[in-house]
Amino acid sequence: MAGIVVRPRARIFHGHDWVFNTEVLKVFGDPEPGSIISLKDGRDRMMGSAIYNPRSQIVARRFSRRREKLDLEFFVRRIDQAHEVRRQLTLDRDPGRLVWSESDGLPGLIVDRYDGHFVIQTLTLAMDQRKELIVQALDTLFSPISIVERNDAPVRRAEGLELTTGVLKGEVPPRLNMSIAGLDFELELLSGQKTGFYLDQIDNYREVGLLAPGKRVLDCFANQGAFAIACAKNGAASVTAVEISEPLAAGIEANARLNQVSVSVHAENAFDFLAQQAARQTTYDLIILDPPSFTRSRESLEGARRGYKEIHLRAIQLLAPQGLLVTFSCSHHITQAALLEIVVDASVDAKRHLRWLKSLSQPLDHPILPHLPETEYLKGFIFQALPGR
Repeated sequence: MAGIVVRPRARIFHGHDWVFNTEVLKVFGDPEPGSIISLKDGRDRMMGSAIYNPRSQIVARRFSRRREKLDLEFFVRRIDQAHEVRRQLTLDRDPGRLVWSESDGLPGLIVDRYDGHFVIQTLTLAMDQRKELIVQALDTLFSPISIVERNDAPVRRAEGLELTTGVLKGEVPPRLNMSIAGLDFELELLSGQKTGFYLDQIDNYREVGLLAPGKRVLDCFANQGAFAIACAKNGAASVTAVEISEPLAAGIEANARLNQVSVSVHAENAFDFLAQQAARQTTYDLIILDPPSFTRSRESLEGARRGYKEIHLRAIQLLAPQGLLVTFSCSHHITQAALLEIVVDASVDAKRHLRWLKSLSQPLDHPILPHLPETEYLKGFIFQALPGR
């Protein structure tokens, strides 16, 4: 088997499963991009099997400590294992995530399911080259009605892959009505956000909704309106949702009607809306910030920190006495500690103190590997504004 020799002190010697281009000592056997390679240390000791892509900054991603082939039997076995883990954790839910990349031993493969319709993303070259095998494995295990590929995620460009969407099996309805977290939504699997819905926030929609009774709620970066609608369904006094995309804003209104609740929707830039509300000295009892990732690389981290600080400063200024702030970051480059530091800095500038009530994260069907911190991307907090002192 062709492979690479890894430099001493590379992060893979400390438990990580990735080898970066700066950590390669030698390539042997002339491996093809997307092929399976062996990883070896400087003493010619086998460290496992990995997928290979010399075009990527991450040259190799280990998926086994043994020699393995990425054949149909492998995909059936690994996907079945992922399903069994979720079943044991009573997280075999629909809709829900069935496969979460490295966390399930399938680097770059994501599989979500929606009432018999499966949506996959192949975000690494090796997985993309084996889409047919993945479809066969899913068909063998689940006989889905349809299988969709949502390979329009910009991260594919880092692997030298084009962005594309399409139907790999069966027929997909233009719209799919589903109940999620006790709420009703109309989903578009071929064009909706991510694979059709933000499945990583399902548990948090319920959690935040329970905070809403009797409160004036502001949901910024509202997307499909799930936080706003959860709050309205739980008896909020009023709910305002802000979403810059006009099609998404129209979708929030449609989803609100579907749930028979009232939500005031503003198709505006959330930064501008927060600044306008601060200038008018408007206050809210519960503010939710769930922005898109402001950074996809370490190089843009400082600009992202400034953006996060600005929205938190404005939001804290709008909090009523003892009001609640629920905030999230979905970038793995912004750690929980970094997000907390940003919120503290913003509260200092706003001349207000916050009480940290709870931490929030991604659900168990998006498992986190502590030795691979990149598998943790969603982190959040619930804060309460302290009364003036």
